[in-house]
Amino acid sequence: QVQLVESGGGLVQAGGSLRLSCAASRSIFTINAMGWSRQAPGKQRELVAEITSGSRTNYADSVKGRFTISRDNAKNTVYLQMSSLKPEDTAVYYCKARTMEGLVLKDYWGQGTKVTVSV
Repeated sequence: QVQLVESGGGLVQAGGSLRLSCAASRSIFTINAMGWSRQAPGKQRELVAEITSGSRTNYADSVKGRFTISRDNAKNTVYLQMSSLKPEDTAVYYCKARTMEGLVLKDYWGQGTKVTVSV
């Protein structure tokens, strides 16, 4: 199992930046992949970015070139650096860890951190 705690959300003006952090309760070195998803009011949760244990990254088209995901294995933490923020980036951002437990792939989620981008 792994517990995830997000931080770094808040209110920012359009064009600004924020960095989200996701601290894991155990080593992330062997976690298959970690990522960030977001859910805006009235919308489905969508993947924003993910990073594998080999540090391969994947981004939603809507954030490519603006967001950067990274991981610090020594700190058991994953980051999402968000720049050039837009009002449409407003959402609750959730951290996710995907790990293989035996033969079963399991997903763990944090409780989310709210990001609000004002015009």
